[in-house]
Amino acid sequence: MFRRLIALALLLAGAPAAGATDSPPACQRQSFAGAAYIVCAVDPAGAELRLFWKDAAGRPYRRFSGLADDLAAGGKALVFAMNAGMYREDFSPMGLYVEDGRALVPVNMQAPPKLSGPLPNFFKQPNGILYLDAAGAHILPTPEFLKRRPKPRLATQSGPMLVVENRINPIFIPGSADRTRRNGVGLAADGTLYFAISEAQVNFHDFAGFFRDGLNCRNALFLDGGNGTGLYDPALGRNDTSWHGGYGPIVALVAEKGN
Repeated sequence: MFRRLIALALLLAGAPAAGATDSPPACQRQSFAGAAYIVCAVDPAGAELRLFWKDAAGRPYRRFSGLADDLAAGGKALVFAMNAGMYREDFSPMGLYVEDGRALVPVNMQAPPKLSGPLPNFFKQPNGILYLDAAGAHILPTPEFLKRRPKPRLATQSGPMLVVENRINPIFIPGSADRTRRNGVGLAADGTLYFAISEAQVNFHDFAGFFRDGLNCRNALFLDGGNGTGLYDPALGRNDTSWHGGYGPIVALVAEKGN
């Protein structure tokens, strides 16, 4: 009897606690080439990845916490969220925005504005589109997206492309002093999407290199930079705000409440 009690105690000690899971957290800290990042991995085939812009009253969410509250009221949980592309002063997306199969903003093919300062990132070429359709996730330069004419469930346009078919965008300068916080999304060969945000300042070339060489993404798209980047992840204690007064489009991993 004593031996059986010992065996039972050892078995219980090695068993997972009630409610425990072997699943890794969606977002994890990583380092690459001396820079720190937070990376959120999503399998679009097995997860509820969605885009959000406005609430039920037609007002831009602007803050992650408002979206989290709305989802919680509907029995859902916001696992993580990031800003999903550039937006105008009224928080409307700069380019294509498709939510739940509805195209709320068309593809932006406008010529860049004539400014005396630097070219806005959205207009640096090629810009691109992240979209999900029945075949899975895709990241394409905007002209290629227009050639294919897919029917996406969700889509967001931003720019510039960081990596195109395993090649770092040639407009980026190695060692550039243009360093800031940045976030973007990359697509690996197995269909996994990697949403990454830098925890310190990085230049475009290094950021693109992280997606290609650190995350093995053949294609990657820049989402935004500076203090306009943001992450929501309760597990990491992050609920960022934007100095612009809020975010426009938001990409979010959603789960049933309690899971």
